[in-house]
Amino acid sequence: MNAFVTVASAGGFREGARLSGGSASALSEAVRRLEAQLGVRLLNRTTRSVSPTDAGKGLLDRLAPALAEVDDALDVVNHFRDRPAGTLRLNVPMSASRLALPAIVPPFLAAYPDIRLEILTDENFVDVLAEGCDAGIRYDERLEQDMIAVPIGPRVQRYAAAASPAYLARHGRPTHPRDLLDHACLRGRFASGNMPAWEFEKDGETVMVEPTGPLIVRAGGASDLAVEASVAGTGIVFLFEDWIRPQLDSGALEPVLEDWWLAFPGPFLYYPGRRLVPAPLRAFIDFIRSAATA
Repeated sequence: MNAFVTVASAGGFREGARLSGGSASALSEAVRRLEAQLGVRLLNRTTRSVSPTDAGKGLLDRLAPALAEVDDALDVVNHFRDRPAGTLRLNVPMSASRLALPAIVPPFLAAYPDIRLEILTDENFVDVLAEGCDAGIRYDERLEQDMIAVPIGPRVQRYAAAASPAYLARHGRPTHPRDLLDHACLRGRFASGNMPAWEFEKDGETVMVEPTGPLIVRAGGASDLAVEASVAGTGIVFLFEDWIRPQLDSGALEPVLEDWWLAFPGPFLYYPGRRLVPAPLRAFIDFIRSAATA
């Protein structure tokens, strides 16, 4: 039954295997046995997709919440352990995995050796439960209202524009955000197709520009390519300040329009408030809260 719910929710055996940490063949065999036992087909399978039949939809609607309750009930036992155990799955953007988690994950795993942490990077705003995750990390403008949010990582961050000394020597240094419209700018596009404008702020004035340039990369996953291209003199990069801090400190990149860099609140760990918090997640929440007050 768990295999069926996993595959149906994920929309495929391979994706179900990725989310559950199992194998596609094992999930396929488990679903086949369930269908044989019930005497009814639960999933329509094609080479491109897997979708529930009408019978499968009816079973999924009843099974998913029931199995979630079973998992919650079993997790109660975890609270009687000397040390919490189990798997904690987090859905996070690439920026959080790079800028917030490195200072947290090693000491957390050292403190809780019986917990296995699985990090899934995703730039899209997804339903963490539907993705098989216990919690996620996002910024406040992308949090759902029924979620509980706990601050994690640096509490203030900035977007920074930068370019190599060679580029600035050839093309000049912008003095206002609108000057970027005359420069080669390296943009990022999300998987959704959205290519956010570059936002700047100074003395209460906010300026948003949509510059053009020779390179567009997938935001998050290929942002390092944009950084390297900027270091090579291709154009101006716009990214988290902490992401390009090593290049700024080394002089490979120089700040551009630094007095216009936009500051914003740091990320939050978020999780559904309507269900029992699994023991591994509770341990992680307590850990980051204690680290914040240390």
